[in-house]
Amino acid sequence: MAFKPNYNQQRAERDRNKQAKKDAKLRDREEAAQKRKIDSDGSPISDAGEPAGETA
Repeated sequence: MAFKPNYNQQRAERDRNKQAKKDAKLRDREEAAQKRKIDSDGSPISDAGEPAGETA
């Protein structure tokens, strides 16, 4: 017989995989929303929250 099954470890691994999948899906949705926003505005948004290309 190999090893005794460790159900808590297996469940933790499944939970980590599920959370990683959720995070990837959320990141993809946010990127798509950002792209749609840029396409509709015509001006890209910088990380500072201001449209790129404009200076104060």
